[in-house]
Amino acid sequence: MNYDLREVSSHFQLYGTYVLGIPFGTGHINDTFALTFDQGGTYVRYILQRLNTSVFRKPELLMDNFVRVTAHIGGKIAAERLHNPACRKRTLELVRTRKEALPYYRDETGGFWRCYVFVENARTFDILETPEQAFQAARAFGNFQCELADLPGRLEETIPDFHNTVARLNALEAAAAADPLNRLSEVGPELDFIRARADECGKLLDLQAAGEVIERTTHNDTKLNNVLIDDLTGDGCCVIDLDTTMPGLPHYDFGDMVRTGTSPAPEDERDLSRVTMRFPMYEALLRGYLAGAGAFLNPVEKSLLPFAGKLITLEIGIRFLTDYLDGDKYFKVHRPGHNLDRCRTQLALVASIESQFDAMRRLVDSL
Repeated sequence: MNYDLREVSSHFQLYGTYVLGIPFGTGHINDTFALTFDQGGTYVRYILQRLNTSVFRKPELLMDNFVRVTAHIGGKIAAERLHNPACRKRTLELVRTRKEALPYYRDETGGFWRCYVFVENARTFDILETPEQAFQAARAFGNFQCELADLPGRLEETIPDFHNTVARLNALEAAAAADPLNRLSEVGPELDFIRARADECGKLLDLQAAGEVIERTTHNDTKLNNVLIDDLTGDGCCVIDLDTTMPGLPHYDFGDMVRTGTSPAPEDERDLSRVTMRFPMYEALLRGYLAGAGAFLNPVEKSLLPFAGKLITLEIGIRFLTDYLDGDKYFKVHRPGHNLDRCRTQLALVASIESQFDAMRRLVDSL
């Protein structure tokens, strides 16, 4: 869809001459654009996003969370900036509107927009290339959790039950029963694979109810392309895509790192022989995450980190399959059967994790 980016950007406190606005990133949900402004001969970039309000049905609450999280982290690094200007990269900086100084703008059609400063000299990786990159990305996410451990109050749940794997499984069974597009006959092996692991879906929730794992402020979408790696230092410098930052379990974040950071294949790989959990990447992620978050995890929480990778990978496979059966309403698709391909990739990764699970457990026990 075409948007008048010049007009939308005019509602934010952006100065200089609008030069260019182009699509940016590989996200499945929101529409994201990189804007360039000429400010007295210096080109300055910003990120402009149109939120998907079909997914985020209470965008004002989402932005309340966004403001609280970035302000809390920003407050912690304010003094440090005097001695280390590069530390400003550690959190996103919102640009408010000209009218009322709001953190978002609604256009005449109801479109919901936000803008923040482009983090320069840093980039994301859809597939991590080295264990050092995995370590740095995981440490950044661990630090993110640690910096929010003392956030006052409780954030709003922008998507209730977002990582409730039991609820996700129930939604899949409902989609399979309804079969609105007659796709059920195509997915028998995938359903069988998921149903064979149904008893594991409630494990973390049961332990949370028993008080053995503790709700914290978590990112809840820790794809490794949601952390920026500094071009100069190689450090994980800034966690981005904060839309699902809300109450959750630390395992959700670590599990999604394993899902997205250990396989050399993309999320929608059709050649399943390429899908494998690379153990050196898992080890780097585990060490990096514990370097950032290890101080606040209790022994039970730490012991469950290997299981987290399996559970969240299974959960995302469930979500992709549910969306495929429902008619591809949630995730953006770019070809027929795209969500089914994504599902199959996740399930292949679950199988690879299971084949190495004992070694994963021995490693976490040794740290």
